[in-house]
Amino acid sequence: MLKNRVFGTLMTFGCAVALALASIQPAEAQRTTIRFATSNVGSYGYAVGSVMSEVLQQNLGRDFAVVVQPYPSTSGAMRSVMNGDGEFGYTADVGMRGLYDGERPYDNFKPSHGMLVHSLYVYPMETFMLVPDRRKGEFGSYKDFDGKPIFFTPAGFMNWLNMRRIFSTLGYEFNHVEIDSATVADAFEAGSIVGSAGYTTAGASLPTYWREAELRTNLAAINLSDEEMMKLREGGLAPVAVDPTKAFSQELGVDKVWGVPIYFAYNVRADFDADLLKRILDILHENVGKLVEGDAGFGPLAADFVGTQAAGVAANPDIPVHAGLAAFLKEHGRWDDRWTIAGQ
Repeated sequence: MLKNRVFGTLMTFGCAVALALASIQPAEAQRTTIRFATSNVGSYGYAVGSVMSEVLQQNLGRDFAVVVQPYPSTSGAMRSVMNGDGEFGYTADVGMRGLYDGERPYDNFKPSHGMLVHSLYVYPMETFMLVPDRRKGEFGSYKDFDGKPIFFTPAGFMNWLNMRRIFSTLGYEFNHVEIDSATVADAFEAGSIVGSAGYTTAGASLPTYWREAELRTNLAAINLSDEEMMKLREGGLAPVAVDPTKAFSQELGVDKVWGVPIYFAYNVRADFDADLLKRILDILHENVGKLVEGDAGFGPLAADFVGTQAAGVAANPDIPVHAGLAAFLKEHGRWDDRWTIAGQ
């Protein structure tokens, strides 16, 4: 009898626990996970993704779990999303170009779930040309770099890709000399390169190797001519003005540096819910001040959130636009009827 009572008590307790768990599980099962596949921990892309995920988590509510998943490379993050292991993939307009053109590392790549499409552009990186100050008289525009030996940043990196498309659009020969980025000042001194591409993140910060180079040599910025800027704009690459005093510790001989921006993005597949993406864009637009509090690199996004989205699409107008972003741009009067909505 004692055994029966104990067994009965345990059964009753077990059923109660099972019922309690059953009442919890449906609520948990309804929670939607949004994964931001980004670059490695410590990278700028990871920092940006972390700030955005926090703002979104606060505003989407308990029905959503927003998480950041780091990958060793940007291409790895993009592949993971296209193969169904994430929702937002860290990329840039030049990376999207390489993806759709089937360039390495996307040659022969067939995603199991679908391609990334224009969805969310978050910050720019501006690329421009620098020369040793003693040689600035030799260069009046980018035309004077045509065919000359130049270090366009490490081969295959985003700014290298950006300079390659700039020179292609302008019709100039792209003569890249690969060197260790830490030896730019030495290469200037030796004359093995006549110039080098430089870049800022969000118009404010320099990469470490340029910070070191400017301590060792005097630099000058060479700007695009008016004709070159017009040609780039016609090709969907609109130069922007960068204040050199915000990034450099020395004068560059110009009041403004005209750089061609790379628009970094967190893009999704076409099958991502359109209403949810529109809601996410609205949240980030309305809370852009909180993004800036989290990282000053969101400054350009705060200055023109809608324009940044439109510029990201315009850089590759043949790539489809997610329906959620299309709705957002139409609502704010920045949709171009020449663009294509994914799936339509």
